[in-house]
This record gives sequence, C-alpha cells and structure tokens, in this order.
Amino acid sequence: MWMICKKEWNQFFSSLTGYIALIVFLLLNGLIFFVFPNTSLLDFGYASLEGFFSLAPWVLLFLIPTVTMRSLADEYKAGTFELLKTLPLTSSQIVWGKFFGALLIVLLALIPTTIYAFSLQHLSAAGGIDVGATTGSYIGLFLLGAVFTSVSLCASSFTNNTVVAFISGAFVCLILYTGFDALSQLPFFANGWDYYVQMLGINFHYKNISRGVIDVRDMIYFFAVILFFIAITKRNIELR
Repeated sequence: MWMICKKEWNQFFSSLTGYIALIVFLLLNGLIFFVFPNTSLLDFGYASLEGFFSLAPWVLLFLIPTVTMRSLADEYKAGTFELLKTLPLTSSQIVWGKFFGALLIVLLALIPTTIYAFSLQHLSAAGGIDVGATTGSYIGLFLLGAVFTSVSLCASSFTNNTVVAFISGAFVCLILYTGFDALSQLPFFANGWDYYVQMLGINFHYKNISRGVIDVRDMIYFFAVILFFIAITKRNIELR
C-alpha cells in the first residue's frame, strides 16, 4: 500500500502541474487573507482565523480534484492500470494507497497555512487567538480535505478522462458541502426537518468541529463518508 502511496506522491510532483497547483493554492490564500481589503485578516480588528476557515473549503474544493483527477483516470488512459493489477496488492491496498498519497499532498498544502495562526498570535495586542477553536478548525479542515479526497478519487475511478474526473469530483464535493444546506431551506422541510437535512451535509459537521468541540458523532460522519466513497472506488477498480 505504501508503495502505491509513494508512487502517487512522486507522480504528482513529477510534472510542473503539481508544484503550480500548490503554489497557486498558497498564493491565493495569502492574497485573500492578507492583501485583499475585504477579506484581509488584518482588517478584522481582532485575532481570529474565522475568515480563513470559512473560505478555505472553497479553495480546497478546486485544489483536491486537481490532485486526484489523474490518480486512476490516467492509469486507465495510459494502460498502466493492467500493470498495476499484476502487482501482489489487493484492490483495497491500491485504493487506500492512492487515497493516502493524495491526502499527504493535501496535508502538505495545509501545513504552511499554520503561519497565519502564528502571525496573528504575535500581532495580537492582547489575548491572542482562540487556540482551542483554531485547533478544532484545523482538524475539521483536514477531515474535510480527507472527504474531498475520497470523493474526488472515486470520481477519477469512473473515467479515463482527467477533465471529466476533475469536474465531476468538484461537483460532488460542492453538493456534499453546500447542497444539503440549500435543500434544508425549502418550505417542505420547514417543520423541524431542516435540521436533519443539514446534518446530512459536510458543512454542518465541519462547523461543529470548528467551534473547538470534537464530537464523536461528527467524527463518525466524516469517517463514514470516507469509507463509503472508498468502497465505491474499490468496487469500480474490481469491475475493471
């Protein structure tokens, strides 16, 4: 499994595209949260990363499908998937290896953003940032990235076209993140059902963890969604 994980890592950084994707991600975050006046963290008047954790999922929604779109689609297209299947590895090991390889890249993209927390902590005149809420938000952001990775990897397992894999992965991630919130606003769910509809979406559980409270139910939700899409991916490659 770790051989596949290493292969995924090396494949992403074997071309200029991988480096450009990470640089654009970090540059975009830097511009949004420190340069652009309407979203700059320095203009809030208080030490908080709330703006970053509100907008970061939208950036990840496009970054992660970029990372995973070649994971299986390129294997199908180049004909190397057949070679991959001849290795002494089970379908589960192949899928989990690709999942963890992509997730490590996502983690690599998130680690430099901790500079924002340290910067605000040192720039704060008094009190500093809420360490508990910030830690919870980073855990939530990592779990969100893990879910997006499993969804995008699953999308890549359906096609040999990387563009289709990217678009379908980003679309499903968008639906899971905001679709249930939008659905809960329908009059049909006005009699208390809106809360339960929101619970089906990622955003509901992401916001809970971002408050600094790690609830077992939220953790179960994230792991269940990840396992669900990993299972579909495994089934897809077995059918091939």
